[in-house]
Amino acid sequence: MIMERAGEIGSFLAQPPLARLLKALDGDGEETRVVGGAVRNLLLGEPASDVDLATTALPEETIRRGRAAGFKAVPTGIEHGTVTLVADGTSFEVTTLRRDVETDGRRAKVVFGRDFVVDALRRDFTINALGLGRDGRLHDYCGGLGDLAQRRVRFIGDAAARIREDYLRILRFFRFHARYGVGEPDGEGLNACIAGREGLAGLSRERVRAELLKLLVAPRVAATIGAMAGAGLLMPVIGGVAYLSRFAAMTDDDDAGVYPAFRLAALAVAVSEDALRLRERLRLSNEEFDRIDRIAQALERLGGGEEMSVSRARLAAVGTGADATVAALALLHASAGEQARRARHIIAEIERTPAFLLTGADVIALGVSAGPRIGAALALTRTLWIEAGCVPAKNDQAMLLREALSRLS
Repeated sequence: MIMERAGEIGSFLAQPPLARLLKALDGDGEETRVVGGAVRNLLLGEPASDVDLATTALPEETIRRGRAAGFKAVPTGIEHGTVTLVADGTSFEVTTLRRDVETDGRRAKVVFGRDFVVDALRRDFTINALGLGRDGRLHDYCGGLGDLAQRRVRFIGDAAARIREDYLRILRFFRFHARYGVGEPDGEGLNACIAGREGLAGLSRERVRAELLKLLVAPRVAATIGAMAGAGLLMPVIGGVAYLSRFAAMTDDDDAGVYPAFRLAALAVAVSEDALRLRERLRLSNEEFDRIDRIAQALERLGGGEEMSVSRARLAAVGTGADATVAALALLHASAGEQARRARHIIAEIERTPAFLLTGADVIALGVSAGPRIGAALALTRTLWIEAGCVPAKNDQAMLLREALSRLS
């Protein structure tokens, strides 16, 4: 693997901002290496966009050297030894080597050190503990290269001990498996996650949300979510029923959305109460909740025994938005067969729906005074317009408005 990527490694280290920074930080009694995800992705032939560095230098020295080399220094986490250095539109997180002296399952108390081995051993997974020196030499103290070659996500050392240090590592274990692993999750790691699942309750909702949303868009998420559910680790996270077959169908569909809110709705939403529960449990952003809640409302409007039709779906889209209605249709008919084909046809029709061009000004122009009658007239006109097949011309829509006003008079 190393020989295969020698050229990419050399090109990576020669990038002007990185090469300049490593030259500034490395030497004169200090050593700095690229660590973590950038090294992992580089060896896999994937983009190494977020570059983290580990250094023996203390934060003050990192800042001094960075500024001398023309980098802007931002003390983003200086109490934990992290400084962000920025130049030419590129930022690098540089962290002084550390060792844990106290952990409580959510955060660690650390002291600075100078030992790269100790720093590597405090990380979560072997594939995240690789280091790359300025000279191109790879450093692997935990067997990460072998695990990377086998696409295996494995905790460093004792899995249970790593989880007790930070229970969020349970979710990270599944996220990294879905992103980088193949086959079944590592057995020791899975058993340790099951044994430590009560620790999930002590995590902040914001951290759980961020980790879950990253997991939901990972490449092999359906099988991984299935493994979580089988291990009893999904319910503590979402707090409700999981629609596993529907979720698997959506993640296997190349045409389905891959944005996190849709994936979350596919996994855990059937009615509006589900959206409300997820907002509280995961502290969803307003935008995320709005999207999921509108999908839930569309599911309620479109569900039941009534036969699906284009006009019924368009009426649902009036209240929830076309995007939510399309998402709900996809979820209602996630499986293959005639219903799925019918759903795809309806989705295509919704997406081709012309614009409804009338506004309150058009109602007032027909002599209606300002007030609630304007909204009622537009609502009825929109319904008549949908029943008429969504005629595109404004003149035809105006005729429907006159009919609506006659019915309301």
